[in-house]
Amino acid sequence: MALTFAASRTGNDAILARIFTRRSVSRGANDNGRAIGDLMSDPQVLRDTLLHFARHGMGAAAVARREAAEAFDAGDDTSGRKWLAICRQLDRRMARGLESRFAPLVG
Repeated sequence: MALTFAASRTGNDAILARIFTRRSVSRGANDNGRAIGDLMSDPQVLRDTLLHFARHGMGAAAVARREAAEAFDAGDDTSGRKWLAICRQLDRRMARGLESRFAPLVG
């Protein structure tokens, strides 16, 4: 008994075509394409965020939140906004909670 291979009618639907074809990624899953706040588009804040993450690892957002809260409590709005921007880049939900707490100072 002879075995024959019948190719698919459309090349894109073939099993081997789906296995060996690389799908292009249009954009990252967490990239929503919009900047939040003026500081979010500042390259220096991005650099500070990456250095902060390198220093503190996965707990970097919590440390940034604590630093922002301490700065706002001390009356240093400039430093508080910087730390809030760092926290926002690392964890937006955590930053929103901090923004609601210090709404008059952030706005």
